[in-house]
Amino acid sequence: MEFLVRSENRLPPTIPPERREELRAGERARARELRDAGILKRLWRVPGRNATVGLYEAEDPAQLHDALMSLPMAPWLDVTVEALATHPQEQKGT
Repeated sequence: MEFLVRSENRLPPTIPPERREELRAGERARARELRDAGILKRLWRVPGRNATVGLYEAEDPAQLHDALMSLPMAPWLDVTVEALATHPQEQKGT
């Protein structure tokens, strides 16, 4: 299944700069692992906001949930997920 995932980072400004950098580095590393596993397909930034839009592929919503919760910044992410289905015009032979 494919999922469109919108997330906004709500990391409190009181987090010390060195901890912020640790979290960012961990987030980048985990995102690479999810890419290598074929779960994270594409990732875009949202200009002007601390937000991203991602295309994920997972066996089911539970696997997607586990992947998102494995992100170091998960406790501070405001996440919206939309399950995607293939449009009939995208199917071969139509």
